[in-house]
Amino acid sequence: MTELWDRAMTTLRGRLSAENFETWLAPVACEAVEGDAVVLRIPNRFYADWINNHYATLVLDALEEAAEGRRPAQLRFTVDENLQERVPPAPSGSTAPPPSTLARPRARARTTHTPAPTPVRGSDLNPKYRFDNYVVGPSNQLAHAASIAVGSSPGKRYNPMFIYGGVGLGKTHLMNAMGHTILGDSPDAVIYYLSAERFTNEFIWSLQNHRIDEFRRRYRENCDVLLMDDIQFLAGRDQTQEEFFHTFNALYHSDKQIVVTSDVYPQNIPEMEERLLSRFQSGMVADIQPPEVDTRVAILRKKAEAERIALSDDVAHFIAQVVKSNVRELEGTLLRIAVKGELLGRSIDLDLAKESLRAHIPVQEQALTVEDIQKAVCAYFGLKLTELKSKRRHRAVSYPRQVAMYLCRQRLGTSYPELGGRFGGKDHTTVISAVRKITGLLESDDEKTVSVVQAIDRKLG
Repeated sequence: MTELWDRAMTTLRGRLSAENFETWLAPVACEAVEGDAVVLRIPNRFYADWINNHYATLVLDALEEAAEGRRPAQLRFTVDENLQERVPPAPSGSTAPPPSTLARPRARARTTHTPAPTPVRGSDLNPKYRFDNYVVGPSNQLAHAASIAVGSSPGKRYNPMFIYGGVGLGKTHLMNAMGHTILGDSPDAVIYYLSAERFTNEFIWSLQNHRIDEFRRRYRENCDVLLMDDIQFLAGRDQTQEEFFHTFNALYHSDKQIVVTSDVYPQNIPEMEERLLSRFQSGMVADIQPPEVDTRVAILRKKAEAERIALSDDVAHFIAQVVKSNVRELEGTLLRIAVKGELLGRSIDLDLAKESLRAHIPVQEQALTVEDIQKAVCAYFGLKLTELKSKRRHRAVSYPRQVAMYLCRQRLGTSYPELGGRFGGKDHTTVISAVRKITGLLESDDEKTVSVVQAIDRKLG
């Protein structure tokens, strides 16, 4: 049961803000399963009311996913005062009363002073997120290299650093890895790693409690490295943006390292002040794209090794072909298959993987693949697939290869780095050049190219 709870907690960590997760779920432990109920141990009775009112459905959903479809009907709670030491001193990021105290009558609650929110320190970085277990591929190579440089020389290179990319692609992993590297070299360094949401909540609290000078000293004077996740949260919050702007300037002019992450490119953040965007873009801006298939396979192997899961090559490649969105979903899929195999007493083979994925992914029509397009092009030009993927530059091979790359890009939207890998390890710039060349020939109505593309298009359907 402990393992299932750990898997459920991993899911919940990805669905809640860091503050709410650490405040309301991290202090909770799983006691047992009794009939159709899951018994959770909590630090005090206040947790039972708050979790039931705000997170019960999310917790039950996560447990259902971890148990492969077996959903508990309800949550039950038992107080374990030994868990009180896990409770944070203040629920920064939450609108609830402090969970470190039991619920009190409303009249007394009004006179209770909420303690100041405590920033996350370097010692609280996630120990699992380090450079040595970060899988590098074409989709994240730049962000990874820049992060290593920042970790080695904070405040001297790539300051500020702005990392952007979708959910679950590894931004937080890189942030934590930088923090660990800096602390390894300078154990006394003061590192504040927090989300923009937490920064906002602390700022508001400080204003309301007349402690703004203390807040500013903490972040402007007593900080060596500021690592801030989800900077897009500041969008539309004029007063917080103003405060962060001055914090940014104070740190930057003191050669203190600043790293922020976002889900979009700086200029695409709505309602963000231009002066902040200008500062974000003054340093290193690195993106992280969804991983290519080879990188996805490497991620699965790394996760399997860490979790001691026996994973064959055919199963790893199958999962990597099906799950393409992000690293978190990829790892979660592997863990769900492992749990199912454990519950059924089966080894993780291709049949189990296919059964498990059918239960979670809608049935789709047979999709066109890169290989389908490559074979159609080879058939049209009378080439072998090995020739298409070779390094030969003769026009008899290079032209069909360019057509195939163009069709893959247009029909499948495959990323340039992934296409380079699928065509024999070509650089992504080679793919970009090929797509541009065929596009130009089509736009100029080159008869041969128009005829070739139309003919192969018809064959592909």
